[in-house]
Amino acid sequence: MTSAGDVDYSVIGVGYTNLRQPDPRIAAMIHAALGDARTILNIGAGAGSYEPLDREVIAIEPSEAMRAQRPSHLSKAIDARAEELPLADQSVDASMGIITVHQWQDLHRGLRELLRVTRGTIVLMVFEPAAAKTFWLGDYCPELAAVEARRDPPMHVLCDALSVGGRRVEVRPVAVPIDCTDGFSEAYYARPERFLDPAVIRSQSSWAFVAQDVRERVQRELAADLQSGVWDTKYGQYRTMPTFIGALRLVISTRIHP
Repeated sequence: MTSAGDVDYSVIGVGYTNLRQPDPRIAAMIHAALGDARTILNIGAGAGSYEPLDREVIAIEPSEAMRAQRPSHLSKAIDARAEELPLADQSVDASMGIITVHQWQDLHRGLRELLRVTRGTIVLMVFEPAAAKTFWLGDYCPELAAVEARRDPPMHVLCDALSVGGRRVEVRPVAVPIDCTDGFSEAYYARPERFLDPAVIRSQSSWAFVAQDVRERVQRELAADLQSGVWDTKYGQYRTMPTFIGALRLVISTRIHP
């Protein structure tokens, strides 16, 4: 299979792991949210970022290119999609999905499958569309902000879908550290020069929906503003912020009734 969703990771996934290394501080938040679960489904597992190493993980990943980049110490990923999980009802203690729901072909079907197979907690890391405007990159590329708002589901949709069957949902903002090792766009809030690197752009799937001439314009204008000092005049405060709370969220669905 190729990617289940709107981006072909056989193209953009090449070299993905070089720039998208799991950040240990974000990993700690995810692992804490999973609680004491021993068997964990990682849906849209990709190259294995943020998978706990001290528990049994069942990894689901439809992209051959991403499965091929999983390190040897992780479990082999199953070629399957969120909408058709090859697992029995209530067969895993917990489930996780890290920046993946925007890739699903049928969001509601995928969420129903998660609820079907998961006995306990479901943890999703997502971007909240309504909060995307807080990031300075949108001033340079409103086209990218529009793409992200279109791809990421509204928070109330996720919360409503995961609040069924005696469950409650909590949404936690994720503070992105200034030296974040996972190269999603907000990870470089204090390092604008990174957006001048074509490899960084290739590692962020939303840029695949932005025309080449737009990408070139953004890099040209950003480079000019960095050289002239305009960027630092407008946004220089970001360079010393130890963390940034933008659009990144943990959505945690916990079963409160048997």
